[in-house]
Amino acid sequence: MAEVALRLVEDADLDALFDQRSDPESIRMAAFTTSHPDREAFDAHMAETRNSPDITLRAVTCDGRLVGSIASFVMEGDTEITYWIDRSAWGRDIASRALALFLDTVATRPLYARAASDNHGSLRVLRRAGFTVIGTEISYAPARGTEIEETILRLV
Repeated sequence: MAEVALRLVEDADLDALFDQRSDPESIRMAAFTTSHPDREAFDAHMAETRNSPDITLRAVTCDGRLVGSIASFVMEGDTEITYWIDRSAWGRDIASRALALFLDTVATRPLYARAASDNHGSLRVLRRAGFTVIGTEISYAPARGTEIEETILRLV
């Protein structure tokens, strides 16, 4: 079984993370992200994210290779989690193992997560980790250019 690990995001990771977030199919599945990646905006966002005391950001590696990122952040008083796994690593249980590791490092509960309701892979990862669906809402998905249903989950 491949070894999944978390570590701090390094400057050297930024090119690969930007490339991962530029994949059209990944963008479509994430839905609630920009549809046209902008490197300058990405770099500014990552600088802010990496320096914020309210955000926990980790690189996800598999057998030592960077395959994504995972983070927690505060939105309107609630702590949410988000992750992005390179499409080449989908279907290999990497997201599930990275999330389990991350949940061991983030003690805040409840934790919330959101995913496009048709993103069955991500919803499966979150449910396996103990998140339960607490509702849905219709939200504008910039990557799809339309409103779609978003599933809201909570871990207590």
